[in-house]
Amino acid sequence: MARSPFRLPGGVYNAVPPRIVFGPGAVAEVADAVARHGARRALVLSTPGRGALAERVRDLLGAACVGILPEAVSQVPIELARRGRERARAMGADCLVTVGGGAAIGLGKGIALELPLPIVAIPTTYSGSEMTGFCGITIDGVKRMHASLNMLAGTVIYDPELSLPLPLDVSAASALNALAHCIDGIYVPTVSPVMALAAVEGARVLMEALPRVSADPGDLAARTDLLYGAYLGGAALTGGFALQHGVAHVLGGSFGIAHGLSHALVLPHVAAYNQRFAAPQLAPLAATVGDGNLGGAIFDILVEAGLPTSLREIGLPRESLERAAAITVETDNGLNPAPVTIEAVRRILDDAHEGRRPA
Repeated sequence: MARSPFRLPGGVYNAVPPRIVFGPGAVAEVADAVARHGARRALVLSTPGRGALAERVRDLLGAACVGILPEAVSQVPIELARRGRERARAMGADCLVTVGGGAAIGLGKGIALELPLPIVAIPTTYSGSEMTGFCGITIDGVKRMHASLNMLAGTVIYDPELSLPLPLDVSAASALNALAHCIDGIYVPTVSPVMALAAVEGARVLMEALPRVSADPGDLAARTDLLYGAYLGGAALTGGFALQHGVAHVLGGSFGIAHGLSHALVLPHVAAYNQRFAAPQLAPLAATVGDGNLGGAIFDILVEAGLPTSLREIGLPRESLERAAAITVETDNGLNPAPVTIEAVRRILDDAHEGRRPA
């Protein structure tokens, strides 16, 4: 069958980490991963709340660890990235080991952007950021995207056992973040055919596994499937991202909404808007939801998972929508299949604010 021609950009687009370790108990291989990079002075990065896990990783590394930096926060403030960079230099670190969710992984990227050290990523959520060389860094209250192979992990260790303690609401929001990667990545003109296939499979796995985790958060098999879907979603994201990420990053970087939740709340509405302009690309996903209403099906997942369904519900004032729309348009990367205008983004935000199910 004839295929349409395609051209892919060079550099970081569609680039994935060269080594993946996946399976229960895989965290035990962290010392081997660091050694494979020829490193002997690894710096472990985590959030303050993941201190115990960071200490476990430090103990696994033994003499190959120079310390822990438990200061990661969401949205990667540029000031923190610079401070982490100076700490890494002062400690003589020759490798970064990021432990936790998107905040820890983002801090590692922020450090490596200008201090190119190998990264071993150990994700404990479903954010997928560990798969890409992209990072949103908040500068002067606006989250701006950066892309560099310096930020691409050399090794990613996926251990589903580490996701078991993740609270159900955080798990669901993070899984919808992963689903957003699959949907937002499938229609950008920079995605490779291989990554588009990963997006379709990732979305299928995520939408099947999330209800199982919601029914039994301790189900390791379901958690393993969810983590596998997140891995595929992260791979799909390497092809690029569009309006979904633009809106979610504005809500997180400029208005302080948690990263996973910002994706979850706008995804039904961005999917509904873009489905009208990218129906062929989204057809494999729409075919899995019965009536083909992809946005409505995603909204129903929010409800079933017990997540908030509106921006109003989590306290975002209506008067913030105009500024959020303006920043989204200003920072748009031009890859969305549908027009990114103030009017279109404002309608998406208005529907998300009121929690309207896409028809």
